[in-house]
Amino acid sequence: MPQDYSERKFNYLFDWFDHTRDGYLSREDFEQIASVFAAQAPDHDQKNKDAILAAFLRWWEVLVEAGAADSGQRVSRERFQAAMRSHIISDEHFERIIFGIIDALMDALDNGTGKLTRDEYIAMYDALGIPPEVSAPAFGQLDRDQDGVISHAEFRNAIDEFYRSTDPEHGGHWLLGTPHEHSVP
Repeated sequence: MPQDYSERKFNYLFDWFDHTRDGYLSREDFEQIASVFAAQAPDHDQKNKDAILAAFLRWWEVLVEAGAADSGQRVSRERFQAAMRSHIISDEHFERIIFGIIDALMDALDNGTGKLTRDEYIAMYDALGIPPEVSAPAFGQLDRDQDGVISHAEFRNAIDEFYRSTDPEHGGHWLLGTPHEHSVP
């Protein structure tokens, strides 16, 4: 995908993850975003809460292993961008990190159907800090078979397209709202 397009998406992620709002990512930021995601699981669902935390901490560890962290264990925007392209979206790490988060999140939200309704999708992203006016338009783009729900497979496909697609027209670029207008929630 064009560098500037992936750069915009990864900038959006950087800003979303920077909970301390200091312009760097740290392990603390990853723990905080993990807790926001884990909070989507029911209180009794420790298995998926732990899986989400473990996947976010793997993400942090891969950033460190990739040399993205400075001597203060902080990752700048530029180093995050580079490590996302060189490591995180690689086949070696993508399944364990990104799909690890998504699979645990879907398992936690699954009410036995293996699917997310429009209302569940919007509520999930609202709780993650993405407002409904951003996430609502995405639902129709991600519901590929237009059956009114997003299946686990459709969600995985959208995640893969969001992070790794070379085609800016793929529906996965709508994952966090309008693909060409990502802004920090």
